[in-house]
Amino acid sequence: MEELTTIPSEILSEVKKVIHGKDDAVRTMLCAILAGGHVLLQDIPGVGKTTLAMTLKNAMSLSYKRVSFTPDVLPGDILGFKMLDKATGKLEFVPGSIYTNLFLADEINRTSPKTQSALLEVMEERRVTVEGMELSVPDPFFVIATQNPFGSSGTQRLPESQLDRFMVCLSMGYPSHKDAIDVLKGDSSKDIKTVNAVCSAEDVLRMQDAVDKIRVDESLYEYVINITEETRNPKVFELGLSPRGSIALLKMAKANAFIEKRNFVIPEDVSDVFIPVSNHRVHLNGRLVSSGRTVLDSLNDIISAVPVPKAAI
Repeated sequence: MEELTTIPSEILSEVKKVIHGKDDAVRTMLCAILAGGHVLLQDIPGVGKTTLAMTLKNAMSLSYKRVSFTPDVLPGDILGFKMLDKATGKLEFVPGSIYTNLFLADEINRTSPKTQSALLEVMEERRVTVEGMELSVPDPFFVIATQNPFGSSGTQRLPESQLDRFMVCLSMGYPSHKDAIDVLKGDSSKDIKTVNAVCSAEDVLRMQDAVDKIRVDESLYEYVINITEETRNPKVFELGLSPRGSIALLKMAKANAFIEKRNFVIPEDVSDVFIPVSNHRVHLNGRLVSSGRTVLDSLNDIISAVPVPKAAI
């Protein structure tokens, strides 16, 4: 495991060549990848969402395909379809774009709900059913989807069933004054070419396996569930974390421990990843929304209120 623990810091160093001042977002995205999950990047256009995905792909030497989810994109464009081969007179399967290590769904909420739902099976089971055929996607496989804030022109709200399949939801935000100057001085299209591959797809699989073996104290399982149950308080939330959300929280905590070069989880690993795992899964009570409360406020209250297990400190 020791030889693998140096790779995350090398990946982060390579990404910093292109992405300035977004260390927390980059680190959380890497955690999600090592935990075997998918990432939703939600933000206004032009803050570097797609650039971040492409930079990570280069640093990890992964196969990559990108689809811009315009309203005319069909499920067959993603999953594949059968077409008559005039030379043979037989129906031949034409693969879609999903058969790759990193699938970038660009502006996923601009396409139709039918096309959005085409991703549900493959995000959960890593396989695709097309016209009676079951096809597997490569390992490792993960989706990085970008979306503009709901309410922007031409957007469609993602259903809860799909949101729940994203391990984390992140926002890049505007750069700071200093970082904005660094962006102006650079050229992201050229900077991406300077990113060195520090690992292979096989190394990613080995790191995912190492993350899966990170030790978790019994008290921390209790801690995760206590936090989860607080998100189901109907006085605060109309929709809380699902069991899938609890599993995502534990996996992200283990990945966080791995990046910190530990073979065991501590409570801070859980609290550090709680908000990106939860913020897209919970719905705040309408009464609290009208009073000016935000999801972030309520999630932070949970972290402050739930007792930290002493046996795990």
